[in-house]
Amino acid sequence: MATSSTRQRKLARAKLDRQLARRAEQERRKRQIRAVAAVVTTLAVAVLGGMWIGGVFDKKPETPPAANDCVWNAQNTAANANLKDVGTPRTSGITATGTSVMTIQLNTGSVGITLDRTLAKCAAESLAYLASSGYYNNTKCHELTKGEDGQYALRCGDHSGTGDGGAGYTWVPENVPPKAPASASPQASASVAPSASPNPATTVRYPKGTVAMQPGITGSQFLIFFQDSPAPDGDYSIVGYVTTGWEAIDKIVAAGAVDNGKGANTKPKDEVTIQSLSVVDSAEPSAGPSTEPSTQPSPSATPSR
Repeated sequence: MATSSTRQRKLARAKLDRQLARRAEQERRKRQIRAVAAVVTTLAVAVLGGMWIGGVFDKKPETPPAANDCVWNAQNTAANANLKDVGTPRTSGITATGTSVMTIQLNTGSVGITLDRTLAKCAAESLAYLASSGYYNNTKCHELTKGEDGQYALRCGDHSGTGDGGAGYTWVPENVPPKAPASASPQASASVAPSASPNPATTVRYPKGTVAMQPGITGSQFLIFFQDSPAPDGDYSIVGYVTTGWEAIDKIVAAGAVDNGKGANTKPKDEVTIQSLSVVDSAEPSAGPSTEPSTQPSPSATPSR
């Protein structure tokens, strides 16, 4: 029969065995944790090393600001009281493809115009900007020229009615048709007929129905050419073409012009008022100039050279 001291030794031995087992388990878990940590560290170093080699941590160059689509040049409205400070259109994010439809409600009727944003994005943007602010509402078309300086056009867009006013900004001309070369010189080869070189005084630069602007004067004045015009000295930016409403323009032309107070018969005899003007984007491709009979060249027509 076991003595008391024997049982105590057995119990002590069992306790020691349990303590040793717990310590062994703890050591085993520590080894597992260290092994997992080592694997994670190795992977992290490998990934970071690859990123470093790939230049991920290199300093990135600063992205330059986007270039302006259109630059608007402010005019000195203090020096010219006929100019009106109406702010300027946006300089970026301007639509540079497709067309817009401009509708002019005159006191003689409605005129529809297709604006070409591909060839004259700044001119089209200016018209849209001014239209959205109501700038053209209740302004007069102040000039009707019939052959003066080679122009057959109705000019609008000057709120002062003087011809020297308008929106107080300009931009670089765009979509300006080339001028015809000078006539052949006397030294030219005798084999070349004198008529072989176009005459700048008669060459059509602005076909009937052309709508154009001259940014060098103001950002708002535009011309509607009602007859083929050579306009050799007019570097107007072509922005679009009349597509509907020729009868409204014909009434103005038929009425004629009177003295403008400066000795020139360029003031429309019957007052011409823009009651409203709107510009909206079009999902349709450009239809080209109007094909109404005897009013406009066909869409494929280009200025003679």
